[in-house]
Amino acid sequence: QLEIAESGGGSVQIGGSLRLSCKFSGRRTNYYAIGWFRQAPGKEREGVSSVSPHGIAKYIDSVKDRFTISRDNAADTVSLLMDNLQPEDTGVYTCAALYMHNPNYYNNYDVWNAAFYEYWGQGTQVTVSS
Repeated sequence: QLEIAESGGGSVQIGGSLRLSCKFSGRRTNYYAIGWFRQAPGKEREGVSSVSPHGIAKYIDSVKDRFTISRDNAADTVSLLMDNLQPEDTGVYTCAALYMHNPNYYNNYDVWNAAFYEYWGQGTQVTVSS
């Protein structure tokens, strides 16, 4: 069983920054892609960013050039640095893990499909206001 603990959420003003972190325990994550999903009030959950076991990062268009995902496999942590935050970034952010039999085929996975993720954290609130 892989356990996930998120931290780093909070409230910021427009243009501010936050760093979210996931800490994993229970098993090593070197065969897991990690995704960050968010859900705004009244909206469906959406994938925001993903990182492969080897560190290949993906972002949705609305956060490119503002968000940076990184991972430290030795420390079993993944971070999401969010800069220039906007009100539309408000939501509950959740970290999730997707097992990959072969990490070299990361680009073949639909990392935005939440159904492929086996383990989920509890989520952390991010609120951006003027």
